[in-house]
Amino acid sequence: MTTSSDTVNAAEATTLPPPLAATATAPTVPPTSLTTGGTTRTQPRQIRAEIEDEPTSTFQRVLVGVFVAIPFLALIAAIPLLWGWGLGWHDVIIALVFYWVSGLGITVGYHRYFTHGSFKAKTGLRVAMAIAGSLAIEGPPITWVSDHRRHHKYSDKEGDPHSPWRYGDDWKALSKGLVYAHVGWLFDPNKTSQERFSPDLLADQRIKKVDAWFPGLVAVTLLLPALIGGLWGMSFHGAITAFFWASLVRVALLHHVTWAINSICHTFGSEEFEVRDRSRNVSWLAIASFGESWHNLHHADPTCARHGALKGQLDSSARVIWVFEKLGWAYDVRWPDEERLSAKRPATATRKLGSMTRRAGRVHGAMSAESQ
Repeated sequence: MTTSSDTVNAAEATTLPPPLAATATAPTVPPTSLTTGGTTRTQPRQIRAEIEDEPTSTFQRVLVGVFVAIPFLALIAAIPLLWGWGLGWHDVIIALVFYWVSGLGITVGYHRYFTHGSFKAKTGLRVAMAIAGSLAIEGPPITWVSDHRRHHKYSDKEGDPHSPWRYGDDWKALSKGLVYAHVGWLFDPNKTSQERFSPDLLADQRIKKVDAWFPGLVAVTLLLPALIGGLWGMSFHGAITAFFWASLVRVALLHHVTWAINSICHTFGSEEFEVRDRSRNVSWLAIASFGESWHNLHHADPTCARHGALKGQLDSSARVIWVFEKLGWAYDVRWPDEERLSAKRPATATRKLGSMTRRAGRVHGAMSAESQ
C-alpha cells in the first residue's frame, strides 16, 4: 500500500483538531539558524519521526496479551454461565453503568473530543472524559489518540496501524488482515510517536497526569464493580459475580466492539458518503458502539460531532455531546453541516440528513443545532 505525500498532508489537515490542522499541511519544518565564525547559515530542522525509536518491550506486549485474553476468556465463559449460574440483576445494572461510562469515555472523550476536536470542553469535563476513557482499558489517552490520528492520516494505506487491507485484497489476505486489524495490531512493537501526533496533549498537564494515572485507573475499573456488588448484596458471592460480569465481561465486550470499528467497519457495510478509503457504515453495531459504527460519515468528515448524520441513524454519543452543550459544559460543537456533507454525497443519494444538522441558508455563525 502506498500513498503520496500530498495526499497524506491533505488527509492529516482534515482529521486533526483545528490548532493542529492549521500546521499539518506544511511540507517542511521551519529552519534553524546556525552561526559559525561570524557567518549565519540556515539549516532545516529534522522532521519528527512518526514511530518511536524504542519499540514496546516484551513485558509490555505480554501485559497487553493478559488484558486482551483474560476478559475474552471470561466473555466465552459467560455463554454457559448465563443460563445457569451467577447472573443477577445487580450484576446487569453495574455492568451496564460501567459499560456506558467507559464506552462513552472512549467515543465522546478519546475519539470525538481528544482525537478530532469535534467540540470544546470546560476543564472539568475534559479531565472527566480522559478518566472515563481510561476505564475501558484501551490504553492511556495520549497513546490512544496518537494511534488514531496516525490511522486517519494513512487510512487503509501504508502507515495505517490497523487496516484490514494491509496484506492485499484476496480472501486469504483479507482474512489475515481482519484478524490483524481487530486485535493483532495491538502486539506490533512499533510505537506511534506522541510528539509527532499528540503535541497538544503532551502540553496539557492535566491530561498528562491522567495519562500517568492509567495503571491505577485500570485497578479502579476492575475492582470497583466488585466492591459495589459486594456491598449491594452484602456478600462475597455478590462481589465475585459483579467482578466477573461488570469487570471482565464488560471490558471484553467493549474491547471487541471498539476493535470491530477497525476491522468490520473498514471491510463490510454501506458507503453513503464519498471517502478516500474503505470505511463503511454498519448499522447493527450502532447501539453497542454508541454510534461509532457510522464510520463512513466519520471518515468523510472526521471532525463532525455526529457520525450518524442521516435520518434514522442512532448516535447516542452525539446526543450526550448535545446534552453537554445544553448544560454549558461543551461549546463550539461541530454539528453536521448540510452544505459540507451534501458535497460529499453521491448524486443518487436520497436519504435526508437527520437532527442536529446545520441547515443551508441559516445565519452564519449560529451556535445552536436543530434538535428532535
